[in-house]
Amino acid sequence: MLSKNTVKFIKSLQQKKFRKQERAFFVEGNKNVTELLASDFKVTHLLYTDKFAGSHPGLVNKPGIASYEVGQKVLESLGSFVTSDSALAVAQTKSNTPLVLDQTDLAIALDNVRDPGNLGTIIRIADWYGIRKLILSEETADFYNSKVLNSSMGSFTRVEFFYTNLQNFLSQTKLPVYGAFLEGENIHQASLKASGIILMGNESNGISDSLASLVSTKLTIPSFGQAESLNVAVATAVICDNFRRKT
Repeated sequence: MLSKNTVKFIKSLQQKKFRKQERAFFVEGNKNVTELLASDFKVTHLLYTDKFAGSHPGLVNKPGIASYEVGQKVLESLGSFVTSDSALAVAQTKSNTPLVLDQTDLAIALDNVRDPGNLGTIIRIADWYGIRKLILSEETADFYNSKVLNSSMGSFTRVEFFYTNLQNFLSQTKLPVYGAFLEGENIHQASLKASGIILMGNESNGISDSLASLVSTKLTIPSFGQAESLNVAVATAVICDNFRRKT
């Protein structure tokens, strides 16, 4: 039976300070939960409905996981979804381990990307284009925010990430750094290498001045209309697509 302490614990994970304190996070919904259970994350709790159990009989009551069959209203009271009729799972967060980039890696670095939805979408984009490593500035949205995880649609289980001081990290890398700017070389005409770091900036201010000098090649996506700019996640997708097509 689901205890009051467990309910309180799961609800607390909606806040970043408690996720950090407990070193835990939760995901909800059929897609994210099934992806989480198939990943290398350490899952500690699973709350599921009879509907979820009927669809995934092999995923419930796994050894080492505290599993509870609950009703839809219980899931909705614990998570962030307005309606939830499948499952919710709690897992341990991973340590912030420094990423080592090989000379063959294509990675994404995010400078102060604050919107959780944008971060989640970029994680999904990285997964789509086979980019496994993300370097995140210390001001970038929390990877374990429920909006980030929900937006990633399970892709969060297939990428590595590292929060760090980007100025220090980029100043030490031997890989070329490609930065997205409103004024830069037309990406359709630019010579792109198969490896490097794609640097994307803040939603409102772009790449910070302290990082601009560390960019090897400034790139821009040419405009054919009158929109002022592109959403950072959309721009990331366009740039990643150009890298994969040209290399």
